[in-house]
Amino acid sequence: MILPSSSQTIPWLQMKLSAAKQTIAGDLDGPPLPECRAAAVLIPLVLHPDGPTILFTERAAHLSTHAGQVSFPGGAYEEHDADLVATALRETHEETGIPPERVEVIASLAEYFTISRFRVTPVVGVLRPGFELAPDPNEVAEVFELPLSVLLDRRRFERRMVERNGQRGFTYFLEHDGRVVWGATAGMLLMLARSLEG
Repeated sequence: MILPSSSQTIPWLQMKLSAAKQTIAGDLDGPPLPECRAAAVLIPLVLHPDGPTILFTERAAHLSTHAGQVSFPGGAYEEHDADLVATALRETHEETGIPPERVEVIASLAEYFTISRFRVTPVVGVLRPGFELAPDPNEVAEVFELPLSVLLDRRRFERRMVERNGQRGFTYFLEHDGRVVWGATAGMLLMLARSLEG
């Protein structure tokens, strides 16, 4: 996929995502699991002059679920959140220290259903360089970025069999520069790639 220049990235994203046909997806083949809890994540694109990146977190090693995994900042919807976009921005602030006003929200993708029974809304947002990070050590081991050009290359994704919570199924993996992105995070990246190809 040929990416636009840095100055044209936001209009390009707006055009592509507003026109894209959104289709729900999930960790497992088949229908979504029942009684899923609403959640949201931010897919943060950072507009560097030499090309955009996506910002990720590595979850802290002591967490009871998904410890050490690469993820987008985000979490469960709470009653005081105005909507799921607010959820994504609040959780991003709590996990990384990036305040909501630094994020330009572009669009939301279709829901992604996880094996852990969350109904996740991925929110695509843009960050300009110069923001400060203050990761919460209780949740986040590291914050890092990977090139958008790599993450949108669908040929780099591999489907592999995994077993989680007693259920077997296929999920996607992407490896780059010593990082492994897999599971729901890789699945949502594929949703973004398909939307931007349309």
